[in-house]
Amino acid sequence: MTVAGRFHADWLVPDWPAPAGVKAVFTSRAGGISTVPFDSMNLGSHVGDLPASVGANRHLLKLATGTERAVFLNQVHGARVELLDPDTPDGQPADACMTAHRQLACTVMVADCLPVLLTSLDGATVAAAHAGWRGLAGSHEAGGQGVIESVFESFRALAHYSHAQAATKTIAWLGPCIGPASFEVGEEVRAAFEARQPRAVRCFIPIGPGKYLADLPALARLRLQALGVTQVYGNDGGKAWCTVSNPSRFFSHRRDAGIPGNGFGTTGRMAACIWLDG
Repeated sequence: MTVAGRFHADWLVPDWPAPAGVKAVFTSRAGGISTVPFDSMNLGSHVGDLPASVGANRHLLKLATGTERAVFLNQVHGARVELLDPDTPDGQPADACMTAHRQLACTVMVADCLPVLLTSLDGATVAAAHAGWRGLAGSHEAGGQGVIESVFESFRALAHYSHAQAATKTIAWLGPCIGPASFEVGEEVRAAFEARQPRAVRCFIPIGPGKYLADLPALARLRLQALGVTQVYGNDGGKAWCTVSNPSRFFSHRRDAGIPGNGFGTTGRMAACIWLDG
């Protein structure tokens, strides 16, 4: 994890071999104006924070990135991909977005789910995906195709690559998410992943009857590898990347909103952004 001078010192800048014109950042909970329990860089407009605070925080993000705008989606834990242009309004129902336009930040919000950023090595196309377990696993009706497969195929089409070209000319970065020591799931989650990739079973550690600890970044890496994308950077499942385990740095829905009696019942949202500079 590295930081850049124009961003808050607590924000993350991907450490990956992206082309010079491709910029990216992952915000932390620091650097904004929201008050408890959204302190302080909450970017979610749907969690109960004051609209004026969210608007101010989004403006701070725009200034920090130097973009014309960051486009915020209405994320629904699905696999739809939105192609962004300068006129795309906020609130499109999708869990991934991509663009070839400059100064337009593909943005996904998270508070435990995994953000996945993609860029073509020629620096012409960028994408961002919001990968919770449902979006990552995909639906039975879609044959288990999830958000990573959908964004890769859309990304490939936008870049005019063949499948093989896209796999070798695309790199990915995984941001912070709920870590493998904190993500307790049921049998249905394990079964959903194993149905598409039997090797996914190794990403689940049994902790009781029908209960497992799941490694979300490892599951995402398996999906990317199955597509042929071998250059994957960022989250390795270590504690420093875990949103639950780092309360002073990251928002966590499971930690802050999922614990009965915490007094708030909600939490803020961070953002992963990627854009073409200049």
